[in-house]
Amino acid sequence: MVKFEYLKIMAKKRIKLNVPRCDQCDNRDGILCSLPMNYKEAISEGKGGNFYRKGQIIFYEDNHVNGLYCIYKGKVKLTKLGENGKEHIVRFAKTGDLLGYRSLLGNEAYKATAVAVEDSYVCLMDKNKFRDVIIENPKLSFNLMELLSEDLKHAEQKLINISEKTVLERMAEAILLLDDCFGVDDDGNIDVNLTRSEYADIVGTTIETAIRSLSSLKEDGCIEMEGKKIMVKDKKRLIQIASTLGG
Repeated sequence: MVKFEYLKIMAKKRIKLNVPRCDQCDNRDGILCSLPMNYKEAISEGKGGNFYRKGQIIFYEDNHVNGLYCIYKGKVKLTKLGENGKEHIVRFAKTGDLLGYRSLLGNEAYKATAVAVEDSYVCLMDKNKFRDVIIENPKLSFNLMELLSEDLKHAEQKLINISEKTVLERMAEAILLLDDCFGVDDDGNIDVNLTRSEYADIVGTTIETAIRSLSSLKEDGCIEMEGKKIMVKDKKRLIQIASTLGG
C-alpha cells in the first residue's frame, strides 16, 4: 500500500513513473503471474504504464487497440453506450486483471470504454509481443479461453436478468457481484465506492429506481449503507432475492 501511495504522489507531481517489469511485479493473483520467468521478461520489453485518477478514461469504445492493459493497482469499470446514449456498466476489473484482451485477440476495436473507479496504475504491453507469448505458451492460451468463456456466460446471464428479473433482484445480484469481485475493507464494507448513478448503470435502471431498490434492501436487513459505503449484512437473504426470477 505504501508503494502505491508513493506512485500516486509522484503522478500528481507529474514526475515520470518507473513501470514495474512483469518479472518484478508484486502481484500474485493475475493471469500473467503464473507465466514462466522468460515469458514475463518477454512481455516486459517495451512495456509502458500510466497513472489514472478516479474518473479518467483508460481507453474508449470503438478506438483502435493499442495493446494489452493490466491493472497493477486499482479498480476499473468497463462501460458501453446504449442506443439512447445511456451508459451501461458491463464489467468491473481489479488489481491483476487484464483489459482489452478480447479486442486484441479478435483484432478488433475496443468493445467498451475503460474508466478508473479509483486512482489506478495500469500497465500497457505491446500487442505483438503478447501475441507471440500466447502462441508459444499453451497454458496462457487456455487461461484466456477460460476468460472469454466467463465473459460469454456473464453476457448471456445479463440478457436473462434484464428480461426476467425485477430491478430489486438485479440490484441484489449486483451487490453480490461487487462483494465477490472486490471483497471487503477493514470495516467490512464492500471495497469499492460507487455512486448511485453507477449502481443504476449496473442494473439498467434510473437513479431514482436504483435508490429505492437499495433502500428496500436496507429495510429488509440485507445491507447497511453509509454514504457510498455498502456492507452486506444478510448474504443468504441477498442470494434468495437475486435468485428469484420473474418477481
